[in-house]
Amino acid sequence: PITPGELLCLGSSLAFSGLFYYLYRKKARVVARIQEAPKLQVDDSLPAVVSVADGRCLPYVALEGIVLPAKAALTSHYHEGLQGVIQKLLLKEHRLIWNSLARNW
Repeated sequence: PITPGELLCLGSSLAFSGLFYYLYRKKARVVARIQEAPKLQVDDSLPAVVSVADGRCLPYVALEGIVLPAKAALTSHYHEGLQGVIQKLLLKEHRLIWNSLARNW
């Protein structure tokens, strides 16, 4: 005989397994899209490629080319000769909606 506690544990285990499998598959599809991203060179033709694309936006693209720092390159304290730059990010929020239940935007 199976007790109600065992049924509850079995049901919750199956529910969590299903949820985690769904999240895994969702992230696996994103990773596959990133791996299939087209590789473009950073040159003078890049603005033309972007302007021709749908909505003037390329969702996943691998850019290859030489990056020059705006001021000075960052040097690593741990690996000699390793340098890097910081990418400037632009975050655009489309709209804010007031959630009266949580009392936040």
